[in-house]
Amino acid sequence: MSKNDDDQTRPKGAARKLLDDAHKTGTLSAASMQALDVVDLGAQIQAGLGVAVDDVAASEVVLVTMMPDDSNSIAWAKNTAAVRDGHNLVLEALRRSRQAGEVFAHCRYLNGHVLYPYVPLDAAIAMDDHNYDPCHGTPLYDQTVVLLGTVIAKSAELAQAGVPVRTVTLLITDGGDYGSTRCGPKEVRALVADMLAQENHVIAAMGIHDGTTDFEKVFRDMGIPDRWILTPRNSPTEIRKAFQIFSQSAVAVSSGGAFVGGFGN
Repeated sequence: MSKNDDDQTRPKGAARKLLDDAHKTGTLSAASMQALDVVDLGAQIQAGLGVAVDDVAASEVVLVTMMPDDSNSIAWAKNTAAVRDGHNLVLEALRRSRQAGEVFAHCRYLNGHVLYPYVPLDAAIAMDDHNYDPCHGTPLYDQTVVLLGTVIAKSAELAQAGVPVRTVTLLITDGGDYGSTRCGPKEVRALVADMLAQENHVIAAMGIHDGTTDFEKVFRDMGIPDRWILTPRNSPTEIRKAFQIFSQSAVAVSSGGAFVGGFGN
């Protein structure tokens, strides 16, 4: 299934209506709505919504969302293969889990390219040399708002259909924000706070050591809890290990656990 085929099943403006509905029901605060209004997110979010609710057979759903860094520093540090393999490792671990049929995955690169919208695991596309070319900037705040907006909209869509949903999201970067023009940590923090208040979302972040960035501060300013922050050293081995840790947490969330824990538990 392609994201274009999926988009045709929804009227234009569907994503914006889902966000508006979430605000009306109290799921999204005024601060979050203001963050989402900083940029016209409708089309970008709708591109990630993926599978139609009518095509979801599971009685409950887990949304696993990843935002791999595709900035040029990934290539400069020779970490392209490690990030690619890490993403693929997470998918493989989820496919082996007993709850694989309840998991829907979505991958949007840090610069906005949708590798695949929310799809069943067997339709999720592996990252490879042909579809992953880290050669861009690091609009971390702008794109995190887009990504979290997509998680919120998809969760609202499922909830409106009476399908219980849990989510686990991973942001990946090897540097601080460079290129955001509309959003800052304040806007991200508003969204994260609303999501965490619902107690069915995990939002995690991986900061690959670049020698200068204080990733703990960057992610704390974005509202990410310390227990969900990974800071691997800048080596393929450490990066793959960090993805392995995240994959274990993603599998745990799909089994109904890990919300009160963290990477150290």
